[in-house]
This record gives sequence, structure tokens and C-alpha cells, in this order.
Amino acid sequence: MSIKGILKKIYFNPGNLDTTLPDNFVEGEVAKANEGDVEIVLKNEEQINKKFSGSSSLNKYLELSQIMIAMLKDLKRGSYKQTPWFTIATIVVVLLYVLNPIDIIPDFIPGLGYIDDIAVFTMGIGWIENDLHRYLDWKINNAQGI
Repeated sequence: MSIKGILKKIYFNPGNLDTTLPDNFVEGEVAKANEGDVEIVLKNEEQINKKFSGSSSLNKYLELSQIMIAMLKDLKRGSYKQTPWFTIATIVVVLLYVLNPIDIIPDFIPGLGYIDDIAVFTMGIGWIENDLHRYLDWKINNAQGI
């Protein structure tokens, strides 16, 4: 699926009209994630990293996104297998949302453009935090570094 097709799957609100996301929007998107979406995230790793590398205040999100992408790569290689699909799908949806420049608050709006990206990212991290910790422990125990 093309990035254009993925962007259609993500909520689009041109002009930031007075519509709101349903409470279960992100959960619904997570449920729709598939293997093709994983491939899109992995192919766009550099773009995701660039998005967070523009400001020192976003460094922790850059580091977390790199851990999430490393987890996807290890899962794809089959070297790490201890992750439920919900976690994989959450990583994919969060990173695709971040990658999308036209979202709830378009990224080109100075000072505000990343607020929704950070909110979705933070919510996703909250859901999968334990799995990320298990993954990092696995990396350390297997002397693979972080």
C-alpha cells in the first residue's frame, strides 16, 4: 500500500474544523493495522527520525521512536518474538500518525504542529510501555546494545 493510501487511513481534518475524534479513534486504527503497515514504517524510518530531530525538546521522542523501529526490525527478523500483535500495531499506528504531515493539527503550523503527534505518541507509549521495557531487557540480556 502506498503512503497515500496509509494517509487516507489516518484521520484527516483539513482546516481543523470543529469536529472531534471519537474516544476510541486510536484503538480503532490499531485494530486495522496489518503487515503492510509495518513495512511502510520500516521503509520510512529516516523520515520519522527527521521529524523528531529538529528540536532538542523532542529528543526523547526520537530515542523512543528508534527503539520502537528497532523492535519492529527484530520482530521481522524473527530474533525477538515476545510481542503481542496489539503492541506491534500500536507502534505502527503511532509512527504512521507521526509521519503524516496533515493530521489533526498540521505540522507546518509553528509551535503547535507537533502537539497532536506528541499526544498520540504519548498515549501509544502508555499502552505498550511494559512491552518496550521487556524488549530493552531482552536487548541488554542478549548483549545487543540499545
